[in-house]
Amino acid sequence: MIASVPNKTTCSNIAATNGPAAVAAYLEAENKKSTLRFLTCGSVDDGKSTLVGRLLYDCKHIYDDHLFALARESRRHGTTGEELDLALLLDGLEAEREQGITIDVAYRFFATDKRKFIVADTPGHVQYTRNMATGASTAELAVLLVDARRGITIQTRRHAFICSLLGIRHLVLAVNKIDLVGFDQRAYELVETGFSALAASFNFESCTAIPLSARHGDNVTVSSLRMLWYNGPTLIEHLETVDVENRPLGKPFRMPVQWVNRPDLDFRGFSGTVLSGTVSRGDTILVAKSEKYATVARIVTYDGDLVEAVAGDSVTITLAEEIDISRGDVLATASRPPEVAHQFAAQLLWMGEKSLFPGRSYILKCGTQTVTANITEIKYKIDVTSFERLAARELGLNEIAFVNVAVSDAIAFDAYAENRKMGAFILIDRLSNETVAAGMADFTLCRANNVHWHAFDVTKDIRANLKRQRPVVIWFTGLSGSGKSTIANIVERELCALGCHTYMLDGDNVRHGLNRDLGFTEADRVENIRRVSEVSKLLLDAGLIVLVSFISPFRIERQAARDIFQDDEFVEVFVDTTIEECERRDVKGLYAKARAGVLKNFTGIDSPYEPPTKPEIAIATSTMPAEKSAKAIIRYLTERSYFDPI
Repeated sequence: MIASVPNKTTCSNIAATNGPAAVAAYLEAENKKSTLRFLTCGSVDDGKSTLVGRLLYDCKHIYDDHLFALARESRRHGTTGEELDLALLLDGLEAEREQGITIDVAYRFFATDKRKFIVADTPGHVQYTRNMATGASTAELAVLLVDARRGITIQTRRHAFICSLLGIRHLVLAVNKIDLVGFDQRAYELVETGFSALAASFNFESCTAIPLSARHGDNVTVSSLRMLWYNGPTLIEHLETVDVENRPLGKPFRMPVQWVNRPDLDFRGFSGTVLSGTVSRGDTILVAKSEKYATVARIVTYDGDLVEAVAGDSVTITLAEEIDISRGDVLATASRPPEVAHQFAAQLLWMGEKSLFPGRSYILKCGTQTVTANITEIKYKIDVTSFERLAARELGLNEIAFVNVAVSDAIAFDAYAENRKMGAFILIDRLSNETVAAGMADFTLCRANNVHWHAFDVTKDIRANLKRQRPVVIWFTGLSGSGKSTIANIVERELCALGCHTYMLDGDNVRHGLNRDLGFTEADRVENIRRVSEVSKLLLDAGLIVLVSFISPFRIERQAARDIFQDDEFVEVFVDTTIEECERRDVKGLYAKARAGVLKNFTGIDSPYEPPTKPEIAIATSTMPAEKSAKAIIRYLTERSYFDPI
């Protein structure tokens, strides 16, 4: 429960009138109030910010200085004539006020005599869907606004679907701007009937329709005398009474370890916030990933030890047994542990400007757990207008799909439908560090969990020692025609002459067999490099020096390739040749075909090439011929003792 901050003036007035005991009673009553987190969502200009502003205004949660500022800003940016433009209370960014739109999520607190509220006012524009999803991720109820004049829009459908997807089980359909259709009952019923058919396919436990005018206050906090045909609750009456209790105390105990608390040699505790359930001194708990059991010795807080900790408590737990536990581990009820998996199925809302392609590597954060991950398969994406399941090989901005996820290290999770906090995760772009997706874990891919790495007696080091060399992958990247294969061929020839054991992987040659099913779309190129990276790792495990000559145009794929090797096992060689020089050479006539439009998705023409930022070796072929370039690479390998010349 989030405690409100009582108004100082209110407390002073109570004290002056009824004495300190009345103040204590007032504070106790405030702390006993339940808190409802909800969001407003819907299409652009449906009146979301105005509605929240109206709630704050009618519930007397606006200070006098804010009202004076609002009056000034209403004259400058307002759209309501001489009246206060209540939407400006929420649109804090200058760009929002100038354009009359909401861009960022605005959180506001207010309270009534019956309940406290935290409301997230979310944007309606399609490009800010990620912000709407952020607000929905912690909400218990959604107020979905629809303009009575326009009815249900695509964005209405999208936001309703996202609310359902993110686990919101209670929805209010606020048919707003009813004043602009003359408070017409028929206009309201058309929207209500249309949405009822739509909502039937979702998992909402309750869906309440309310006709209202946020601008004038009809049916917001006071029943409207201009809609006598409506006999339902006002919006605030419904918000005060709706039962949204998800009962986190009844769920199994879960506490992700945020940090290991070791102030001195005599104390070792594990700190975090209890996400669900309860834990008591003497309980037997489980460390999810290691499957080690332990007994709770103490539950420590700043204010002293507790006998029991419940959902929402921030505590430090000490154990009777010595167990290796670190940040990212999850402490759980021993009899009802979470899932632990390397692969799982999930719903995914893609929020990145660049498309998602299976095989591309990302950072996945689930609670305090951080691992590398990739989407191994897009099972289907969902058309938000018809809710059909569509085949897809990539995901674009704001698209929603059901996917399979693979992670580098097993993570502990619960199905999102069972525990939102334990089932939610995000994906982060490894280069830009931007959050590109919000995910909701569904179930473990059990078959994948039954596949284990088999260790053999003959290891990579034994194979390499027999060959008297250190295995390494030399990754040549550059535009088509830059000279990658030519230089790589000379390097391999020289290495063989020095007694080294090598193997060459060339882009064209691999596409005759292993990758013959792949084209040249961005999705196919991602998969092309993923497969070659894995083959390179197998060849390296055989103790070989592996030369890989691929355009590999995208930094993130080259980084993903690098990451599967140890630090000294990957050498990136950037064959730096201008596109003009590559076109002049054009031995295969590819550039001419690309310029003519015969070849599509050709790197450097209609598909980008992202040059390396920090390659181990950079070769400018305009000033360094192929033989000299090869000798520079051999010298690099010799100086770092990758082989012993015969």
